[in-house]
Amino acid sequence: MWFWDIDRVLLLLVLLLIGIGLVAVGSASPSAATRYSDERHHIPPLFYLWWQLGWVGVSIPVLLVVSMLPVSVARRLALLGMIVCVILLILVPFFGVEKNGARRWLNFGISLLQPSEFLKPFFVVTVAWLLALRAQDEALPVVLITGGLTALVGAMLMMQPDFGQTIVFVSVWFALLMISGTSTKVMLALVAAAPAGLVSAYFFYGTARNRINAFLFPDVEGEGAQDHFQTNAAYNTITNGGWRGTGPAGGTMKFRLPEGHTDYIFSVIGEEFGLIACMIIALLFLAIVVRVFVKLLDEQDEFRLFAAAGLATQFGVQALISMAVNTGLAPSKGMTLPFISYGGSSLIALSIGMGLLLALTRRNPFVLRSPYVAKWSGA
Repeated sequence: MWFWDIDRVLLLLVLLLIGIGLVAVGSASPSAATRYSDERHHIPPLFYLWWQLGWVGVSIPVLLVVSMLPVSVARRLALLGMIVCVILLILVPFFGVEKNGARRWLNFGISLLQPSEFLKPFFVVTVAWLLALRAQDEALPVVLITGGLTALVGAMLMMQPDFGQTIVFVSVWFALLMISGTSTKVMLALVAAAPAGLVSAYFFYGTARNRINAFLFPDVEGEGAQDHFQTNAAYNTITNGGWRGTGPAGGTMKFRLPEGHTDYIFSVIGEEFGLIACMIIALLFLAIVVRVFVKLLDEQDEFRLFAAAGLATQFGVQALISMAVNTGLAPSKGMTLPFISYGGSSLIALSIGMGLLLALTRRNPFVLRSPYVAKWSGA
């Protein structure tokens, strides 16, 4: 039943991104190993590639299993995951592990876990469920409830600090309100409040101020100088290979690039495989988002519509921010490129999100002809 239900083209595109990610991490691994090696700890050149292969071996089964869930089970999983991840997110400022000046991870012994990564898909599905409840009771204050939830998550993220993830959560919440048909007055009020929020972040939130200053005034020295160095190094790396690239393992600028295997992996791809490869990857992300929205054009179930559209939006916004930072079009935000950047939390969380998306867009071509299939396919 799963084979007939699943969007096989969408699954193929995701697997293609994962394959590209392995090649990209393999290219970025030597530079990352060189940067993090010291006299006492020598990291092998392909250390990060082997770890990424292990994470892929875990992530793909997770993606497939979640994609097989009936919609009702997927919804309950998201609600439970939302509660657990919010609790973990609250614990991060107190018990989290600090890396590069940010406290975003919890140490579980075997590996570090970043709760905000796992929270994203669960948050989207939970907000979609709350917005869908408005069809049953129009008096339900879903905008206030979902807004309060978003504010709580945003406050916890800004304490880490993680300004980039905060932007993703707020953007997805705004998109879901718009998709769900929230009144024009409310939407205009939120649009009008956005500039005030950015101004407040600039004056009262040091992380945002430093990154905005580094982006707008790159020649001014200050606390944002490191952010400017990173974005400048990313730009120099992505343009070093020209249209066709230097070839695998032929890049040199990547050795000067911080976090080339995670936040700035798009720049490594540009140097070694060329700007044409970067354009192809960008088109793959666009194809995934467009396919989901086209598939939802005739969706009648409001929860499926809101949740699938929200998951596609979250996926697209994250990819867009990551590519914009790498090309110098946005301030540094510490955002991974979906399914391509190195990282266990990111890869597994994205697999859960894509599995939920595949589960919510399942449709069986025989459902109208066979009551048996209709019963067991979860329709």
